[in-house]
Amino acid sequence: MGERSSARLDAMFGALSDPTRRGILARLAQADARVTDLASAFPISLNSTSKHLRKLEEAGLVRRSIVGREHFLSLNAEPLAEAAEWIDHYRRFWEERLAALDAFVTKKSSPRKRRVQ
Repeated sequence: MGERSSARLDAMFGALSDPTRRGILARLAQADARVTDLASAFPISLNSTSKHLRKLEEAGLVRRSIVGREHFLSLNAEPLAEAAEWIDHYRRFWEERLAALDAFVTKKSSPRKRRVQ
């Protein structure tokens, strides 16, 4: 994985590490929203909402469009595909390891025939 890709994943996982930011993404998955709508949907100040939105924008998870004086936000799910690919790589790794362990344990615990001497 390249340095640039790693930095994008770091930013994305950092943005996703906060429950408020995940809540904002869940809200934006339903429909685009104005900043003021998002601020009123969470028990935090407009200033705190703006800080969370900035983190999500830096991670590329949110897009902003400005119409007049209003700022509209929308979910950009494309970067999540890279995170899903990274996670899937490790999911396959652990599935293979656990399957090998299961085969080993099954083989060791199967009854053996003893030779009578």
